[in-house]
Amino acid sequence: MKIASWNVNSLKARRAHVENYLASSGLDVLMVQELKGLDFPHEDFEKLGWHTAAVTQKTYNGVAIFSKTPVKVIKDALPGDKDDEQARYLEFETGGIRLIDIYLPNGNPVGTEKFTYKLDWIERLYKRLKTLREDNIPFAIGGDFNVIPEDKDCYDPKKWMDDALFQPESRAAFRKLLHLGLTEAFRAMHNGAGHYTFWDYQAGAWPKNHGIRIDHFLLSPELADRLINCTIDKALRALDKPSDHTPIIIEIES
Repeated sequence: MKIASWNVNSLKARRAHVENYLASSGLDVLMVQELKGLDFPHEDFEKLGWHTAAVTQKTYNGVAIFSKTPVKVIKDALPGDKDDEQARYLEFETGGIRLIDIYLPNGNPVGTEKFTYKLDWIERLYKRLKTLREDNIPFAIGGDFNVIPEDKDCYDPKKWMDDALFQPESRAAFRKLLHLGLTEAFRAMHNGAGHYTFWDYQAGAWPKNHGIRIDHFLLSPELADRLINCTIDKALRALDKPSDHTPIIIEIES
């Protein structure tokens, strides 16, 4: 089973890229983030052979999934805060597997309510994943985590010292998720530096490979045992009018 996660940075702006990727990548499931709009073209994608589900929000955020097999939505919001209206979480089952698509808050600027919201959101996520582990439900969670786990996951740590993605609290919260017994899929397969999933549009970041790795897959033990590979598909960042992110892909033994 081949599953990808991709922050598309506006589905409307990147729709042709998404359609082409679905047609050519051999994916079974594509999870996308940052839709940036209320409307989602379910019928159009269903005509292309994809089952879909989406959680949308006007102007900001939004997550959606495309699957070759029927989709059963388990939760369309992260539990723990009934007043949180941001569209950032979609938990579902397809092809006999539990998957979670997230767009974790950015948190900038540090020292504001946005950073507090980021840390609170990760704590709520921890509690949800802890429940799944306690209930012995195998799962994979993927998406834009907006966390740079280690120094080697960015081209120049000094440039990120004041950013919410790189704060000790953010990185500790990410490690806390791993301490549930989860496997970070990419690091299970690749150990070196220089692997990135995001390159800013400014200052020639893409051609200089000045990137960061903030898109991740975490696997419960049962799925970690079935992990065949995890790769980053950099080709999409080189397209005309690309997203600033590129897909991360896992392959799970059926």
